[in-house]
Amino acid sequence: MTTSQIPDVIVQARPLTSEGSAILIGFPGSGLVGSIALSYMVDKLGFDSIGTMTSKYFPPMAMMSEGVIAVPVRIYEKDKLVAILADIPIHPQICYEVSNAILDWLTPFKISEVITLAGIITNEPEKRVFGVATDKTLLDRLGESAIRLPIGSISGIASSLLTECKIRGIPGIGLLGETINAPDPRAAAKTIEVLNALYNLGIETTGLIEQAEEIEAQMHRLAEDVQTAEEQPVRKEQQLPMYG
Repeated sequence: MTTSQIPDVIVQARPLTSEGSAILIGFPGSGLVGSIALSYMVDKLGFDSIGTMTSKYFPPMAMMSEGVIAVPVRIYEKDKLVAILADIPIHPQICYEVSNAILDWLTPFKISEVITLAGIITNEPEKRVFGVATDKTLLDRLGESAIRLPIGSISGIASSLLTECKIRGIPGIGLLGETINAPDPRAAAKTIEVLNALYNLGIETTGLIEQAEEIEAQMHRLAEDVQTAEEQPVRKEQQLPMYG
């Protein structure tokens, strides 16, 4: 097979164990909210690894843990929940191809809905979760667990997935955790609380809050170090006399 014949996106996974599953998708974005939340959920609930996704357009990067390589985009399943999570961002130019590859693979399994998890940067210190959906009845399901975005736009892979869901008639919900542009376990924890309400998961988020406190402490120490360095007088090199 020549390079031109290689599919843009390849999903290699075993079939889902049942029809009617809910699909949870998290790719890196603002605050890494989706990636952190789904990674934590998969670990806490003991999801099974069922496959991977690769593409000739993905950046050449792989994460590792204790020396073991992990495929950048992984697929997990537990009961009627499927999690697709990634360690790499998706370039805007291939969001359409990735979204279609995911939904094409899922089509035979008659999935119930798609939930995308992402972050939204605001100027507020709160950690609210905003909700968008492909129709009003889905927003009603969220109840008071998420705030409806009255107007605006979303971008990236989350927007491509929800747009394609709308076109295909697949129920789709987007959960946007309020965040800063840095790894944000607190926003991920708030997003998990919405998933708990939707699916009665009962995931304890104490571990994420502890991660957040550790990150915040590190950032505070870094800020203090920077301030200390800025307050130190600049020592110019001693000027030596010139002889001629």
